[in-house]
Amino acid sequence: MDVNPAVVLILGGGIALFLLIIGIAVSLTSEKSMVEERLGKYVEDQREADAIEAKRGGLENPFTDWLNKRVEKSSYGDRLSQRLGRADLKLKPGEYIFAVVASIALVALIGYVIGRQSILLAIVGGLAGAYLPNMYINSLTNKRLVKFNEQLADMLNLMVNGLRAGYSTMQAMEAVSKELPSPISDEFRRVVQEMQLGITMERALDNLLLRIPSDDLDLVITAINVQREVGGNLAEILDTISFTIRERVRIKGEIRVLTTQVMYSGRFLSMMPIFVILILYVLNRDYLMTYLDPNSGVCGYIALGVSAILIIAGYFAMKKLGDIEV
Repeated sequence: MDVNPAVVLILGGGIALFLLIIGIAVSLTSEKSMVEERLGKYVEDQREADAIEAKRGGLENPFTDWLNKRVEKSSYGDRLSQRLGRADLKLKPGEYIFAVVASIALVALIGYVIGRQSILLAIVGGLAGAYLPNMYINSLTNKRLVKFNEQLADMLNLMVNGLRAGYSTMQAMEAVSKELPSPISDEFRRVVQEMQLGITMERALDNLLLRIPSDDLDLVITAINVQREVGGNLAEILDTISFTIRERVRIKGEIRVLTTQVMYSGRFLSMMPIFVILILYVLNRDYLMTYLDPNSGVCGYIALGVSAILIIAGYFAMKKLGDIEV
């Protein structure tokens, strides 16, 4: 396959430019003053956080600034900010949208070059590029949620010991933020500092549940809120919940080990026909285009449609088999 050297240079330059932009974005986003970090990181009101970010100028990129102004007051911007917070990505919605656009352009260009100036592969590459950032965020969110749930029982034991030693609930949470590793220490540090800024404990815990959508955490927060309403021995309540959560985490771990093979097999078997079609399209386009030959009528379209339906049905069937609720 003859590839124009100019196209290769353009592709390499595009990749280098994309990596440079991402590096600048991460570097500038991490540079915050102490006051801005305290306010912008721990207060959950998105508009107030965006106003604080605006004071430091944001990224020196007119495109991302324009995007932030468009999405900051929309429901989509709120949902996107919540997703980025759950993944612990220090990006604003406009910066994430800019990264998605860059990913679409880059992967589409790669598909266009590999497919020898094929518009179809460029479109497929653009769709894949739009999906990759979302897949990355979902992966980070799931890993963080699993790690948080595994640390939750240790957090409860530390809180129980602190309460029995005479600590208040807030002091026990502060001990958790200092003694335990990330991510649970980071999240409870945010809870403590939100309360120090004047937010009620109930709202701070609700904000925590928004960032970490865990059923086990919901049980703990409900127990704390009920104890604050009606009274009782919080240490004993949390001690009982700790045992329950430990057993749930153990059972979930065993189920995850048993079902991982099924989940990855379903994903691999579902993606393999797509990869085979793309490879055949690049290596032997005439052979693959016989499915779309007008002389064959609708038989080729029917075959492709039935294949797509069977692949999708098989994927969801295997996903359902591996999805076991505890």
